[in-house]
Amino acid sequence: MMHNSSANNTARKITTSIVGARGYSGLELSRLLLRHPSVKLTHCFATQQFSLSDDLLDFGVEKVVCLTDDQIMSNLTDVVFLATPAEVSLKLAPPILAAGKTVIDLSGAFRLKKNDYNKWYNMNHTETAQLAAADYGLMPFAGPLKKTNQLISNPGCYATAISMALIPLLKRNLIDTNHIVIDAKSGTTGAGRKASENLLFSEVGENCLPYKVGQHQHLPEVQEAIETFAGVTIDPHFSTHLLPVKRGIIAGIYATSLTTDIEQVEKAFAEEYASYELVRFGRELPKLASLSKVVGTPYTHISYQLVGQKLYVFSVIDNLLKGAASQAVENLNRFLDLPLHYSITPSTSVEK
Repeated sequence: MMHNSSANNTARKITTSIVGARGYSGLELSRLLLRHPSVKLTHCFATQQFSLSDDLLDFGVEKVVCLTDDQIMSNLTDVVFLATPAEVSLKLAPPILAAGKTVIDLSGAFRLKKNDYNKWYNMNHTETAQLAAADYGLMPFAGPLKKTNQLISNPGCYATAISMALIPLLKRNLIDTNHIVIDAKSGTTGAGRKASENLLFSEVGENCLPYKVGQHQHLPEVQEAIETFAGVTIDPHFSTHLLPVKRGIIAGIYATSLTTDIEQVEKAFAEEYASYELVRFGRELPKLASLSKVVGTPYTHISYQLVGQKLYVFSVIDNLLKGAASQAVENLNRFLDLPLHYSITPSTSVEK
């Protein structure tokens, strides 16, 4: 680890940079790092010349040096965030790690340990050693980091929402692993900022479009996360839809319950998240299943209802925050031995 105590962490601000800073996740990450009292955002990179102040008005943004991607290696920082497509992260991460820096990758390039990248990402994965060594940073489940030049793979947005709801239940054998249906829906920012015909307002507005049904790349990620953190294997029905909203994910999970006692379901979440401040859970439907209540926050909202042995669970997150940028900062905080919620929630922010 770079530091041994949070007291040491605040003595020197480590330097950070973002590659892919003009994307939606990159911009959210910029906002969070600019406000983080223990780090300094010094550089941002994009495919073409830009100014971060064109998109952000945050304090300190004028001090961030904005450069093109060909200048990354000559301007390395202590921690480099990759908010880039998977194929770009695959090329960038190894040389940055070889230079002794830590990488927090927001793409899917280093998430799958057991599944075929050709099938799920349509790319040939050439960095098998880095893939094997990568830490899958699903918070709060991931363990301590072992070395300074660590590669941390930030989880995907759908995978985060789904895993946060399923792990507590599956660890305690409360649902049948053979009868799980996942119906997930996302706002359009989940597809990135690049112009695309299928993301035009005229295509998305007043619509709800299923896509990649049973073939979304987050399906194997969920399966691997469940096996790692819950110790069981699942093969669920999994459908994904595009909502006519900018941001937010709601994952409806329908399962056969092995208990008829809703108190056991409640206890599972209470035990699992007793020391984790970024989850709110309860039976308050539809309040906790509302996108508007969670968008703009780093929280996961989990709600549930049990009808006989039919368990309905809804997990809601902001796809750009818990599904990307704020979870990346959780991983940064873990690297610095700081509380996971540090500088993400108002009680631990530099803002008053």
